[in-house]
Amino acid sequence: MLSRVSAVACCLSLSALQVAGSAVAMELPLPPPGEDVVGQVQVVEARYEDTFADLGVANDLGYLEMVAANPGVDPWLPGAGTPIVLPTRFILPPGPREGIVINLAEYRLYYYPKGQNVVHTYPLGIGREGWSSPVTQARITAKTPNPGWYPPQSIRDEHAADGDPLPSYVPPGPDNPLGPYKMTLSVPGYLIHGSNKKFGIGMRVSHGCFRMLNNNVLELADMVPVGTSVRIINEPYKFGRSAGKVYLEAHTPLDDEGDAAAVDRHAAVINTLIRRDDLNALNLDWDVVREVIAAEDGLPIEIAAPEHGVVQQSATL
Repeated sequence: MLSRVSAVACCLSLSALQVAGSAVAMELPLPPPGEDVVGQVQVVEARYEDTFADLGVANDLGYLEMVAANPGVDPWLPGAGTPIVLPTRFILPPGPREGIVINLAEYRLYYYPKGQNVVHTYPLGIGREGWSSPVTQARITAKTPNPGWYPPQSIRDEHAADGDPLPSYVPPGPDNPLGPYKMTLSVPGYLIHGSNKKFGIGMRVSHGCFRMLNNNVLELADMVPVGTSVRIINEPYKFGRSAGKVYLEAHTPLDDEGDAAAVDRHAAVINTLIRRDDLNALNLDWDVVREVIAAEDGLPIEIAAPEHGVVQQSATL
């Protein structure tokens, strides 16, 4: 079994042959039955003017997932010629592949169009500390182009306290924080919408709603009918199969206080693994699992291949 470092290097050496300078089309074919991994990691060479925010917008990636996949690289001045990892390979979220699935821990939305063998995936801005986005089952109840915004009193009070008072109504246009489109959820007070700010997509920045890049929200709204289910989960650790191998993708766990250190990561991984009955005939490499948990880089890393043994859930993980 490769160490995590070797596995990443191998993955990148293959993906580098597929590098393209244009934006990634994040419509990905679904894997065969019984498999969970979609897309390919890519590498681009930074230009002098590039920032992680720019590269994220161009490739449908959020800011924090760019930072996690490129440890040690300055996100605001990577430097001309610096290889930049684009984390465009994903383990699909657990559960039914239908409707919209939002995974808070990876700041990402997945949409499975009915009757099509594809998934569309987009980065999201989610609720910041104190305004956390809910983990729940919902549906889209309305779609509104060019929405106006009536700021809730709680948000008006917050802005007033910061010396930035808001009007009672913000009309459609470039100053509207809802962007060009909003989709209302059945959970009162929550929306999926665009934004008048590019920075913040893929971060904890909102008052609980889900922010998208404007081109993404317009594309999604064109595909998604009213009544579509919206399943919101918080899964920092995802296990998946692909081509006879098993992968683990790790993200920084979230809690309402933003204190990731309070989470028992190893216990969370074991609990996630226990829910995957199909992995019980495998012998996991726990050294690699520990490295993946520590890295939290959002990249699917191989942790096992099919064997006739059983999963050995080491107490020393």
